[in-house]
Amino acid sequence: MSTDLARFEGHAVPFPSEVLSNLRTYILNAFKEDNRRTIAANNKRWLLCLGDPCAELLEYIGFVREQDDWLVPCPDTSASPPVSNPVNVLLEDVEKELLALLLQRPDDEKRASKVQYGLTSASQLLAKALGADKYDQNPSSRTNTSHEEEHPFYPSLGAKLDFHDDLIGFSYQRQVLSDPEGTPYYLEALQGIADGRKSEDLQTSVAIEASSGKVSAQDIRKAYNALGLDLGSEYLDDDHIIGTFQSRAADSPRQEPELRRALQIIGQHRSSHRIQFMASKTVTNLEQALSWLGATDDMDDNFVVAMYKVKEEENPAEEATARHAVSLIAQHRNSGALKQWLETGVLGEVDMDVGQAYNRLQIDDTSIDDSIVLATFQLHYQEAPSQVDDLRSALKAIAKDRNSSVLNNFLHSSMTTSKYPLAEWPVGLRNIGNTCYLNSLLQFYFTIKPFRELVLDFDKHKRDVNVANLTKNTIGSRNVSKQEVQRAQKFVCKLQKLFHSMITSPTTYVEPELELARLTLLSQPVEADLRRSSTTGGKRPSLGEINGRPVLGPLALPISDLVDNNIDTNKNVKESGMDGIGGDGDEDRSSEPTLLGNDQAEEAADQEMPDLIPEQSQQQVLEDRGHSTSSEAAAERPTTPEHSLNPLEESSPTRNNRQRLADGDRELPDLNGPSIAEDVGIEPPSRPPPCPPRPQPEENNDKIIRQEIQMGAQQDVTEVISNVLYQLECAIEATSFDTSGEQIDQIKDMFFGKSKSYTQNLRGDFETKEQFFSYLFVDVASGPKNIYEALDGAFDVQQVQVDGTHQPQYSTISQLPPVLNILVQRAQYDQKQRSAFKSLNHLELEETIYMDRYVDSDDKDLIQRRKESWEWKQQLRQLEARKEDLMQTDLKIDVPNLLHTTTGYLEQLSKEDEIGDTAALEEAIKQTAVEAEEELHSIKTHIEDLTASIRSQFLDRQTLPYRLQSAFIHRGSAASGHYWIYIRDFKRNLWREYNDETVSAVIQRSQIFDEDKNPRPATPYFLVYVRDDLKDEFVDPVCRDVPEQAETQNAVMDDVVEDKAGSCEAPVQGGQGTTAVSGSWFEADYVKPQPW
Repeated sequence: MSTDLARFEGHAVPFPSEVLSNLRTYILNAFKEDNRRTIAANNKRWLLCLGDPCAELLEYIGFVREQDDWLVPCPDTSASPPVSNPVNVLLEDVEKELLALLLQRPDDEKRASKVQYGLTSASQLLAKALGADKYDQNPSSRTNTSHEEEHPFYPSLGAKLDFHDDLIGFSYQRQVLSDPEGTPYYLEALQGIADGRKSEDLQTSVAIEASSGKVSAQDIRKAYNALGLDLGSEYLDDDHIIGTFQSRAADSPRQEPELRRALQIIGQHRSSHRIQFMASKTVTNLEQALSWLGATDDMDDNFVVAMYKVKEEENPAEEATARHAVSLIAQHRNSGALKQWLETGVLGEVDMDVGQAYNRLQIDDTSIDDSIVLATFQLHYQEAPSQVDDLRSALKAIAKDRNSSVLNNFLHSSMTTSKYPLAEWPVGLRNIGNTCYLNSLLQFYFTIKPFRELVLDFDKHKRDVNVANLTKNTIGSRNVSKQEVQRAQKFVCKLQKLFHSMITSPTTYVEPELELARLTLLSQPVEADLRRSSTTGGKRPSLGEINGRPVLGPLALPISDLVDNNIDTNKNVKESGMDGIGGDGDEDRSSEPTLLGNDQAEEAADQEMPDLIPEQSQQQVLEDRGHSTSSEAAAERPTTPEHSLNPLEESSPTRNNRQRLADGDRELPDLNGPSIAEDVGIEPPSRPPPCPPRPQPEENNDKIIRQEIQMGAQQDVTEVISNVLYQLECAIEATSFDTSGEQIDQIKDMFFGKSKSYTQNLRGDFETKEQFFSYLFVDVASGPKNIYEALDGAFDVQQVQVDGTHQPQYSTISQLPPVLNILVQRAQYDQKQRSAFKSLNHLELEETIYMDRYVDSDDKDLIQRRKESWEWKQQLRQLEARKEDLMQTDLKIDVPNLLHTTTGYLEQLSKEDEIGDTAALEEAIKQTAVEAEEELHSIKTHIEDLTASIRSQFLDRQTLPYRLQSAFIHRGSAASGHYWIYIRDFKRNLWREYNDETVSAVIQRSQIFDEDKNPRPATPYFLVYVRDDLKDEFVDPVCRDVPEQAETQNAVMDDVVEDKAGSCEAPVQGGQGTTAVSGSWFEADYVKPQPW
């Protein structure tokens, strides 16, 4: 500067803080720029602050001189933390050092230089280094104080205060899978967070967990308090608990139901079958057992088991009561079939008395010909196909009594009779255990012709599994792993095998493989979690014994607690399996999480453990579990006031923190000194350890798969559908990619559309976001609706939170899919009862819907109609609210009638001289009643007019028709029930009902479209609409190629039945008959449907 005063005239000598800040800015900008920036030689700021005098330092950092100019460093801007590039590491270190030097400069200098710099918290930097800085956040987290994060519920779930509800739910599931014995505490944490946030989604999750039989730590504490018991008492045993219950129940008979419920919870907590039995023993005789199950004495054993399953599904907590009821019935009947079912879970052969058999088939003349017996059987089967097993039992009893070869040959054939020709009728799918929804889903996919062709001709579309290929694109905005692709391709191969069986089977139904059911119902992450959790308590082969002590691997470090705490090494803690997985006793122990006693802890410490926890802490976890009972473990966990989620003044350590604090005071063993074995007097081994055994084959693999299927059957409907579509996309090659790298393939072409959301920002402008969707979500919680009213809820304007303010948002469809899926949300949450329930409100379906009103468009008239419709609906909501105020009072009568009743009461009091003259008051009340009546009438009229206007608003917009192709139906509760599906055959103008093994024609259209008036109505749960111009190309329910011999056999049997009975319905003719497996469609090239 002193050498060229004229050039730098007006410039002051820079402060040191300015020099540091400028160099730091150059480095930060280098990370933001893809191209290397050049600093001109005549840049005055550069010359004043740095320049040639700092050349050695600049070149060390990575600046490069190019003639008189300088090039800034060139880090790898694509690298994600943690980085290993030397240039990146150096520049990041220098930037932090410069910031540290800036912070050390005097305050007056920083104020004078006006240097500005932002400080990043260490926690943010650490999160970024760990790749944990980007996750879905709770929108309301900005309003929470930092003290709330100290509440132990969040760290107990491994969660942060700003986690989105979905992440909170995921954290809970991970904790439960890795630590099943801690489920009560984790459930309490989930409940506390749900209440603190007032989150309906989390409260619904809590209700679902509770409905599956799980109890929270809060429930456990309340249960012990209800019986006046000390949860942490070491003297508490089953006898004392049961005795306390009996004495309190005797003293307060009216409180027995509450006390029994408390006893049930304690039994679950202690894994005590004895206590649970005592809690459930409300059924003490045959009459009570039949009444409790809803059965009668003349019902057969099959029906008794069916009623047990209904009870158990409705309330898993009452399983013990249900089993006790079945046991009483089995003892009364001396039924070997029921006794076998109670012992093994498989119903034994139920032999029907021949007299009962004739009565069952309604045959009075027992001397009739065998062919007439068969004809009668066929008639009953046609009337009630779901009772085929009971009918076959009757036929079997008659065949045995007659020693009839005709009847026995029929029974031993692999098919049931059908009134439809095999080549022209779809096959059913056997229910392999709570898989009715799976069967409906598989039937639906089979009827979508492009989907079926893709599966059957999978080899042409199979993805090449290599790392380079997998990194090219994303599915669902994320890369897929090789393991996922291999699993997905296995799934498609299993599905291909099933589809082939459905085409060629000579029987009326086929049975899906267990492995296909598992792969369909369980996604790869859920399956991995289940498998990982099942290893935590499984048996592992022993290497033998040394002096009576088991040897299971290399000896671990000494366990100081064996000496310090003087633990009784003979005490065992009972195993506790995760709900839905595992069994009783020693059955399939490899799938049961286990509480470890001290012997078990010593053994498990030496075994190979799954990578659930850091290696150095695994031993400590085993010690923690080995040294406490389940009651003590629960007592260790931090508890909070039950009424709210209040922040704590001081941070509350978790169990592991407490253990570390306790361990910090212990004297660690001297690894160079005498061993623990010497301290406790264990003699050295007298012989070498035995040779390790060879690996044994896994036992009961089918049982493990069935358990996983049962767990998968509890997955949400959308999770199963998403899993199927995701696996198909993983398994096949892409046809193209969008601008973001998202894979476009045949699955997306068939089932995925695109939605566009419009959100108004604070400036009044609308920001848009476009994304794929595979189904539309509609709700019927508020009352009965037609299909358009339900769909409107997915697209109408609503208020969302944007930067702390509420702003309008609405959605449109920018690209319609050929196959449009609609999910009807029926699972709701009762805030008062704190339980999930199913909404039974009727959804009025239309065979044809028009999607014009929902598509994204610049049509001003369409946009204006939408706005008018939104305004009318807002008025309608206000009118409905006012109507409810006038219609509902505490006395269960409307306001006008209440006022008239009040007037009559005043008149009566006045006549009896109990009060003075009330004429003026009576007149005023009458006038108010008249006004209320007029207002109520006006509101009802206005509601009718608005409803009519809304429904007719888009009637002339009908250029995008969709036809109803499938309707998934459910009957039951939120926790259990039965699914079946109706599927439309457009070519034959026919609806069919697919109900597991049975596929039948729908005679009455009202069966699908009219409201079911039963107390437990059948309701649509999932709907499928197909573009009208593609329905013949996309929908093909009948695809059969039955071997000629099987078709002839079926025809002969139909002739026998038809000739003898004379009343068999004529087969439904399909015009073209069978669809060939070989030929055109099997080898056809895929043609992408043109979008609307």
